[in-house]
Amino acid sequence: MSPVRLLDIVALLVDKPAEGLAAGHVGTVVEVFPPDAFEVEFLDPAGHTFALTELKRDEVLLLKHEPVAA
Repeated sequence: MSPVRLLDIVALLVDKPAEGLAAGHVGTVVEVFPPDAFEVEFLDPAGHTFALTELKRDEVLLLKHEPVAA
């Protein structure tokens, strides 16, 4: 499993109804808490924060934008 770093983009894998989040929401890692927790910020289409929550590594999928070496 690839490490998650500051400013990485992640997708939520679980519902978090108390925070207004559902699986599939996409956010940005704004803080890393070793060994496996992160604070993730979620923005609405206008760019306003609608959730800022701590998540564990198994609750997020690291999204990649670069090609992977063959």
